[in-house]
Amino acid sequence: MVRDPKKKPLTVDQKRYTEMVRDLVPKPPYFRNAVLAFIFGGLVCVFGQFFTDVYRITFHMSSKEAGNPAVATMIFIGALLTGLGVFDKIARYAGAGLAVPVTGFANSIVASALEFKKEGLVFGVGSKMFLLAGSPITFGVVTAFVVGLIYALFVF
Repeated sequence: MVRDPKKKPLTVDQKRYTEMVRDLVPKPPYFRNAVLAFIFGGLVCVFGQFFTDVYRITFHMSSKEAGNPAVATMIFIGALLTGLGVFDKIARYAGAGLAVPVTGFANSIVASALEFKKEGLVFGVGSKMFLLAGSPITFGVVTAFVVGLIYALFVF
């Protein structure tokens, strides 16, 4: 670790305190958290596959066509659970298992919208809704455009 030359070096007491805090802070259960994230992430995938199969069988779609309404359904469920206050309770145990898939995307949008609804529809919900999800959306759209442009120029 490189120290900033402008900062004062730690005193002996500060070093002792830092070491004492480091020793007393409980270590997170990494293995347990990884297993729970794996299980819950897998459950999200199972539900997504279930909805894909339901749309495929019910509406006589191909698997590829049924994927879009299945993703939309998963987004809706994530948003609904966030609005009801259930998503955060499940996410405490599931960790990244719920945060990484599309359900985490829905949660980030709805949670921001709920947090700023007191500021009104335009300056609250409308402007702050994509506070957390705005950068992934922007970079996703830009990346898709660049890849599409490269594909169009060099493949055709």
